[in-house]
Amino acid sequence: MPRLDELPLVLTLAAILVSAFAASARGADPPKPIPVILDTDIGDDIDDTWALALLLRSPELDLRLVVSDYGNARYRARIIAKFLERAGRTDVHVGIGLRPEDKAGKQSAWVKDYDLARYPGKVHEDGVKALIDTIMGSPEPVTLICIGPVPNIAEALRREPRIAQKARFVGMDGSVRKGYGGKATIDAEWNVRADVKAAQAVLSAPWDVTITPLDTCGLVHLTGPKFAAVRDSKDPIAVAVMENYTVWSEASKRKELSQGRSSTLYDPVAVYLSFAQEFLKMEKLGIRVDEKGMTLIDPAGKQMNVATDWRDMGAFEDLLVKRLTSGAPR
Repeated sequence: MPRLDELPLVLTLAAILVSAFAASARGADPPKPIPVILDTDIGDDIDDTWALALLLRSPELDLRLVVSDYGNARYRARIIAKFLERAGRTDVHVGIGLRPEDKAGKQSAWVKDYDLARYPGKVHEDGVKALIDTIMGSPEPVTLICIGPVPNIAEALRREPRIAQKARFVGMDGSVRKGYGGKATIDAEWNVRADVKAAQAVLSAPWDVTITPLDTCGLVHLTGPKFAAVRDSKDPIAVAVMENYTVWSEASKRKELSQGRSSTLYDPVAVYLSFAQEFLKMEKLGIRVDEKGMTLIDPAGKQMNVATDWRDMGAFEDLLVKRLTSGAPR
């Protein structure tokens, strides 16, 4: 038994041991990943492909379903399925969105010999139904990451309004103080302008909304050693990204790849916002979508979390590079 004068030391050591045990226990039991659905118009701009890659390499997220959106949905689903297969993630379901055409797109060369029927995982012909079923069947709230126009999501809300109580929306949408390329005047951003009615319905629905507008996502590019690290990586996900970037660059007649840099990486920022915000300045703003697809600050509009500026864009770029070149799937 310790002497009375030794009790303070004994109690201090005991407190340290308890604290260390608790910290060890926390380290052995990390937070449960967030259930996620990705809705994407992959196959037009290449940034969707980068975003899917980041999502697959984010241990904070549990990707359950990827749905192709905004027309030509079967072509987009083929890109999704092949990318998931290359990443070793055929546990993820693929949903075919509205207007399931299979016309050629800018990444068609990458999937020219890929038959969607060969995908080892589950393919849903009605991607909107799959989205609804995934949300409604989840015992936990689902995060819906939307990186394209949102007709699928508007249709899902029409069919089953209760999804707004069981999901939160994280999107690459809008322009609130800056436009394309960081200019001082706002623009009607593509994902909103492409289907204004759908955007109005989705961005005013009664769920928690977080967006990265052009103000932040429109400024992201990888250049120099950061881009070279992805370009030269042997990581299977980085290789798949660069294969698609090469095909897309040739089809689009874009010069960024030959200049040793990425095109603008809008969509990965939305993926990041689904699990963290520390690199961005967030504001709570009322946003109203007008008939021209402008996202206007309006106190009477839908209150949402808006990434209006960067705190550390370089740190986000570093995270993106590290995760895409980490060498092994989650």
